[in-house]
Amino acid sequence: MSENKRVIIIGAGFAGLKTARELSNKNVDVLLIDRNNYHTFTPLLYQVATCGLDPSAVAYPVRSIIADSPNIQFMMGTVQSIDTDKQLVSVQTVSNGVRDEAYDYLYVAAGSSTNYFGNQSIVDNAFGLRDLDDALLIRNHIVRLFEKAAWTEDASKRQALLTLVVVGGGPTGLETAGSLYELYNDVLQKEFHRDLKARVILLEAADSLLLPYPDNLQRSAQKQLEGMGVEVMTNAFVEEVTNKYVRLKTGEIINTHTVVWSAGVKANPLAEMLDIKLERGGKIPVETTMQVIGLNNVFAAGDIAYLKNPKDGKSYPGLIPVAQQQGAIVAKNIMNLVNDKELKEFRYFDRGSMATIGRSRAVAWAFNRIPLSGFFAWIAWLGLHLVVLLGMRNRIVVFIGWVWDYIFYNRTVRIILEEEKLKSKSEALRDVA
Repeated sequence: MSENKRVIIIGAGFAGLKTARELSNKNVDVLLIDRNNYHTFTPLLYQVATCGLDPSAVAYPVRSIIADSPNIQFMMGTVQSIDTDKQLVSVQTVSNGVRDEAYDYLYVAAGSSTNYFGNQSIVDNAFGLRDLDDALLIRNHIVRLFEKAAWTEDASKRQALLTLVVVGGGPTGLETAGSLYELYNDVLQKEFHRDLKARVILLEAADSLLLPYPDNLQRSAQKQLEGMGVEVMTNAFVEEVTNKYVRLKTGEIINTHTVVWSAGVKANPLAEMLDIKLERGGKIPVETTMQVIGLNNVFAAGDIAYLKNPKDGKSYPGLIPVAQQQGAIVAKNIMNLVNDKELKEFRYFDRGSMATIGRSRAVAWAFNRIPLSGFFAWIAWLGLHLVVLLGMRNRIVVFIGWVWDYIFYNRTVRIILEEEKLKSKSEALRDVA
């Protein structure tokens, strides 16, 4: 048996993987737990959903990432409970067995989930976009609707099939709306022998898009979206979603069969397993050392953690750089505890933020000082995402896909899968296993 301290990391997202890699080949034993056997590059999920990229281009096997780290083990499973008194994590494994795993240090980096703000009609009828399953479901749905619209003679029914609503004026909402418009009106329409022009609507409850951005970039983003053909509606609060329409608080009805919900996130419900008082959005309150308040041997980082930025008094946003920088501090402080050294405090280096809107359209706020808009912001967005994406193969595949789409206006990943058939077969095999 190893005499090293044992660290359990829950979540193979940006924060969890950063910590795992920093702890590679250190004198600690690490168990990395995730319900998937791959890491998902979530910023490009919308491109999978809109037929721009194959799912394998935005996913990377966890075991490949830790292959050269003999002190790190991976367990595919779902955390069932956490006992901080006994220092045990109970995991439902893929073999259908439940294992209790002991730890000396626990690190919760389970990310976030879609926030539907308690509206059950949205839960039942809108599409989230948080993982690969969501992206594939959306892809199947929107391509199937276009095929259906091609053979629908009733004009009003056909328009409802071709009306796509995206809710949320943040980066994900803008990126999804712009990509949907380009897919339907620049790609699919050319392949059908009739006029099937789609209507894409972006709804935002606030009075402007991209609220954290400067006013000039907010205006630029809206202008670029509207310039390509997307209808932007601000001060549009969604009250009800059905499988046939969206009803706004004003009473306005939008007939549609497609609503993509990107209006907010909340912490992964796993945070509740710590049995502590959570902060707004169900987040875990942490010290500047990233230790959970009241639990010195438990850490949290990324979207699931709540830590105020001393500059503005607000919780740090759910961005990749935040998650990775927090993950690096967690690794340092775990080793500092192991070696009885002074703990480090988290200091965020803000490189700014950006959002792409469509072909040659984007906005960027570099280092919170330099505003970029249009083509140069788009190039910056492409370059950054290629650098951050895991795996050289994935970078090459994504780059080639982007170049192909840019030159030929063609998105080839448009296969409609039979979800129910795949699901039933998978469940049957799982029962046998």
